[in-house]
Amino acid sequence: MKIKTNLREARSFAPATVTNVGCGFDIMGFAMERPGDEVVVRISDNPGLRIVGISGDDGKIPFNPEKNTAGRAIKAFTESLGLKQGIELEIHKKMAVGTGLGSSAASAVAAVWALNHLLEEPLPKEQLLTFALEGEKLTSGEQIHADNVAACLYGGFIVVRSIQPLEIIELEYPQELVCGIAHPHIELHTSEMRKILRHRIELKDAVRQWGNIAALVAGLQKRDLGIIGRSLQDVIVEPVRSKVIPGYRQAKQAAMDNGALGSGISGSGPSIFALCASQKQAEKCAEAMSVVYSNMNIEVDVYVSKINKQGPVIIDSN
Repeated sequence: MKIKTNLREARSFAPATVTNVGCGFDIMGFAMERPGDEVVVRISDNPGLRIVGISGDDGKIPFNPEKNTAGRAIKAFTESLGLKQGIELEIHKKMAVGTGLGSSAASAVAAVWALNHLLEEPLPKEQLLTFALEGEKLTSGEQIHADNVAACLYGGFIVVRSIQPLEIIELEYPQELVCGIAHPHIELHTSEMRKILRHRIELKDAVRQWGNIAALVAGLQKRDLGIIGRSLQDVIVEPVRSKVIPGYRQAKQAAMDNGALGSGISGSGPSIFALCASQKQAEKCAEAMSVVYSNMNIEVDVYVSKINKQGPVIIDSN
């Protein structure tokens, strides 16, 4: 596998994601139009892989490629293909780490997407997914969960049917869906949020959760907003994680009071999503959630976005 002779670098954008989506812990997710991360991959005359610049991270992200999600993803990519060229990475964070919006996944996906653009024979998404997942392991204690990476890479709304072997299913969904997000400035780490989960659940809870997952997929495919709204319930993970997110119950209730189809924790939190049937409704829900946090004197970012069908894109290459 070779690099295109006429290109030396590529800059890509990869979007934020909302995962779990209520009942679909570790298996469901969708891509947002914004925010997201940008990564520049540059061919270097110096051997090896180096991260030469990181912006927007407040000094929290390591330059060591082995400890950086984008770096580890690129390392897996180059080793798999036997690429010998030196590579430099610049990572430009457009969203904070620990938001529950797939920040680490976006960096990994943007990196492999940019490098893939430089290849004479670009690889399909299925292969890129395995490389990006190597980076994502860093955020979750070396456990593999593909929902963030897959939603970011594929775009749209996805289900992870299996990890071994990897199988991602892309779902149809109502095109009018819009998501409002409130991101309170409270940092939560995925690895820590996984540790607090229960190791055993009651059968009645599992049955209820399975019913919601199946109905949510059916509602999306049938484009039935009523079924979607009734299915956006999590009886297993949310009851545990919501306890460590200040203002969560009030923010969720504010979203529901303002017409959300459903609301819940995005990823491992602290961001809260409100899935809505229109742009206007999503804006109302996002504003209502932000008011909750403003009243608590907690700084909050608000995003409103349709589901991003495309996933990552190349911004520039030369």
